[in-house]
Amino acid sequence: MINLSQQLRLGLRLTPQQVQYLKLLQLPTLALEQRIKMELELNPMLEMGDEIDQTLERDESEEVGESSDEASENEIDDGYTLEDYINDDIAGYKSPESIRQSDDEDQAETPIPFHPPLSERLLAQFRLQDVDETDILIAEEIIGNVDTDGYLRRPLDLIVQDLNLSYGLEITMEKAERVLELTQQLEPPGIAARTLQECLRAQVKTMNCSPITRELALKILDHYFDDLKLKRYDQLSHNLNVGLDTLRKVVDLIQGLNPKPGEGEFSAQENYVTPDFIVEKDDGDFLITLNDRHIPTLRLNKAYREMVTPKGKKASKETREFIKKKFEAAKWFIASIHQRRETLLRVMRVIVQKQSRWFDEGEILKPMIYKDVSGVVGVDISTISRVVNSKFVQTEFGVFSLKFFFTSAIESTTGEDISNLTVKNRVKEIIGAEDPKRPFNDDKIADILRKEGIVIARRTVAKYREQLGLPIARLRKSI
Repeated sequence: MINLSQQLRLGLRLTPQQVQYLKLLQLPTLALEQRIKMELELNPMLEMGDEIDQTLERDESEEVGESSDEASENEIDDGYTLEDYINDDIAGYKSPESIRQSDDEDQAETPIPFHPPLSERLLAQFRLQDVDETDILIAEEIIGNVDTDGYLRRPLDLIVQDLNLSYGLEITMEKAERVLELTQQLEPPGIAARTLQECLRAQVKTMNCSPITRELALKILDHYFDDLKLKRYDQLSHNLNVGLDTLRKVVDLIQGLNPKPGEGEFSAQENYVTPDFIVEKDDGDFLITLNDRHIPTLRLNKAYREMVTPKGKKASKETREFIKKKFEAAKWFIASIHQRRETLLRVMRVIVQKQSRWFDEGEILKPMIYKDVSGVVGVDISTISRVVNSKFVQTEFGVFSLKFFFTSAIESTTGEDISNLTVKNRVKEIIGAEDPKRPFNDDKIADILRKEGIVIARRTVAKYREQLGLPIARLRKSI
């Protein structure tokens, strides 16, 4: 028997255009620039607008900007059709003009001097030693296998085996070990070490210190390294038969060494963060700018309009279908970029408004979560998450990730919520002011905070301490 029934269901369905918009929304500025370049290669209907079109677009962008705020978050449609595109006299669909910086701000960046890579500097140093061609060949292979943190993790016997097979040599392990030891004495010392102990040992050998201190340091690294890691100073003092004052000097020497000699070897370009927003203070107000001056302005290619207009050569059905398909894709891509820009600015305005004290003084953050912003902007929490993801803002106090401004709340005895970032800073201050001979454990820190009116559990203190990169009390103990 056939029955008819009705069911009410809630579901979320996203069109391909909406998915494209959400993907563009989570891209930072540099990634968006690359995405636009890729789209320009894939879609012949898109092209970069020239300065004449940009002047025309300024007028139209104001109208588009007014209507975009009224549009739904997941609906991108301005009613511009292929027929409108064909009948246009000038440039077809105009993309909204991004905020352009003034001529003084759009100056060329200062040239960055060239720095030879670490491998080249190491080989140049090695060639100055009393070595032969085979030694240089071994050193090149060793340095070529050094990881980014400065360690040699490929077994030395495999390196020797490869060299012997490739060049028909008979290199011995003794010769390779001697070359490796010479390499570890180069600047920075400890490079190409196979273990942490070997790395620290090589650095101790190159240090300018008294022979007794050097001998004790090498003895600790060779025989009592576990006691040093676990800070069993009484045991170390007994095994070395030295006083605590002498032991303190030796331990301070070892703790001042670099455990990762290869780190920090990067260029200024690799260590540069491009902010997505710029927030400036002007007469008590905050000026928020989207840093998209390097994002090219897009428009629709006029040559394709001439192919399908009645005045031009009549295009085939396949050509017309191709142009229509690419036209829709280009129109949606331009509209998605515009809506991305509007959404980013709306979210950033709310963040600055809610954290106005921090942007004014650079000190105190209010508790704020994604839901607080989404309720004001009128979008879903997932949209706020996409906006915040991998985005940075340049302020008067430095460049910060947008995630920095979102903190959970900790309850206080006064009933006022406190940002967890404030509590983290207080935990750091308490640990920084403790007696190094008797450091506070997590229970004691929690008691101190509770006396100050902050309701917090011991496990929360432990979590914040780990996030701050601070060890447990036993490992913070000093001589």
